[in-house]
Amino acid sequence: MEFHVSPQGDDSWSGSAERPFLTLERARSAAREVPGEVVVRLRGGTHVLTRPFELAEPDSGTVYEAYGYGSAAQEEAVVSGGRPISGWQERDGVWRAEVGDLEVRQLYVDGRRAARAAVAGLPGAAEATATGYVTDSAEPRGWRSAEFVYRGVYPWSEARLGMAEAGADGDRTVITMAQPGFGWAVELYNSTWAGNTSRGPGLPTSIENEPGFLREPGTFVLDRSRPGEHVLLYLPLPGEDPARTTVVAPVLETLVRVAGAREVAFRGLVFAEATWLRPGRPEGFVHYHGSGYYEGGGVETAVLGEGASVTYPSSSVTIPACVTFDDTTGVVIEGCRFTRLGASGLGVSGGDRLTVRGCDFETISAGGVVVTGSRATTLEDNRVRRIGLEFSGSPGIAVTGTKGCVVANNEITQVPHCGIVAGPGEGTRILRNLTVDTMQVLADGGGVYLSGAQGEGAEVRGNMITDTRTPYNFGLYLDYGASGVVVEENVVARADNTAVLHVGPPLENVVFRGNFWDADPLGHDDVPGGVTYEGNVTIKDERELNAATADIRARAGLLTPRG
Repeated sequence: MEFHVSPQGDDSWSGSAERPFLTLERARSAAREVPGEVVVRLRGGTHVLTRPFELAEPDSGTVYEAYGYGSAAQEEAVVSGGRPISGWQERDGVWRAEVGDLEVRQLYVDGRRAARAAVAGLPGAAEATATGYVTDSAEPRGWRSAEFVYRGVYPWSEARLGMAEAGADGDRTVITMAQPGFGWAVELYNSTWAGNTSRGPGLPTSIENEPGFLREPGTFVLDRSRPGEHVLLYLPLPGEDPARTTVVAPVLETLVRVAGAREVAFRGLVFAEATWLRPGRPEGFVHYHGSGYYEGGGVETAVLGEGASVTYPSSSVTIPACVTFDDTTGVVIEGCRFTRLGASGLGVSGGDRLTVRGCDFETISAGGVVVTGSRATTLEDNRVRRIGLEFSGSPGIAVTGTKGCVVANNEITQVPHCGIVAGPGEGTRILRNLTVDTMQVLADGGGVYLSGAQGEGAEVRGNMITDTRTPYNFGLYLDYGASGVVVEENVVARADNTAVLHVGPPLENVVFRGNFWDADPLGHDDVPGGVTYEGNVTIKDERELNAATADIRARAGLLTPRG
């Protein structure tokens, strides 16, 4: 049985190809009334959601796919949580639109992600206090909606904290930061390194979202100085005209939520325009590592060596995803695109036998795919690029607590931190992936990064890892007591360091065999007891390395190349 949904449809119609439904909710209701497998075909155009689209156990066996999926006639069906912005008024070259109480953290102009207007750090001579900052500049006294960004507060961390108020104290300006976020940051960020001790987030590296920052064409600001009467400001690029330009602000935080369903499939759909508003609230975004952030609960201290230590969260919270699958069985997500999203793209929690194949993840504020606690998940032939645009610690693909997870033949490029991350799990296999241009913003990570025990059968094999960018990185990085892993026939080139054998806690039952590098890993001449290091080859000349690894290179990356 099949039903059709179209942006030009009507929910009072039959759902046939000639008389399609208007909404996904109506199609879901119709599918529940039909025994056996049901296919819901989405016609081309934008299917706007006013609330998250949810599927549960009664929806088992239903397929949602773009009309014509898999053929030359496939239509582009976009599932959107966005709202077009209209009613622009132009004043002094700036477009202005009243948007009521709408919170806008991301904005898309003719499909392009517009940046929030920003300046580099606090003006004047500034210093931190227990509750914020003081500076000899009067400029911050006019700020009302500013968000402070702390890039590299730890080399692997980037926080975002809101300002509460600013006022004069004689010739100085006193800035009070919003709580509890600033207090959490003071609690979390404490380190000692090379004889220097720091406490708290320090001075911001940049500050966003004040009308006075609107100087660069193509940027925007949400003026929240009047509660409930927000004004969206946009400085257009040359040639843009409000009468001809489509501007969309994401409104929903979750587009699709599937919980407990079996044998559900999504094919050929575009998931777009969703946001995540929590970082703009008083709690802020107190990032620690990867997709995790801190919201209180206490910290612990990690000793990194003599006279070196950092504090880290006793527990952390994971950035949410805009499309989520919880405790599902036999789900297939194929040929879909996840784009223009304000959190992570796809989140998988628990469940069994979920497959993500042939999908694209791009233009995303956080990570591409985050998998936690699932069994037999397969991530294959996916392309992840231009992610972590707002939360720079986010990895392209992250899996943790999984059993029998396979991450194979994916391409990860242009990401701000790690390409592929595997936390503690059992039998994770990372096979024939291609990572290029990882670690573009934050440090201490790699193209492929593993930490903790991996159980039996874990492999990192046949991957091509190149151009790991920032100083202090390891192209192929096993860290923090990684154990039970065979690392074989990988190629690592153009990294700050290719790999490292001495970490704390130490590696255990790890085999490095038959890998190719353009530089020797750190510790190769003093191999620790828990590591077997044999048959690895270092070739410093790039042409010789490419020739020797042609077969590995040919098998790594996408199975179905995209344009």
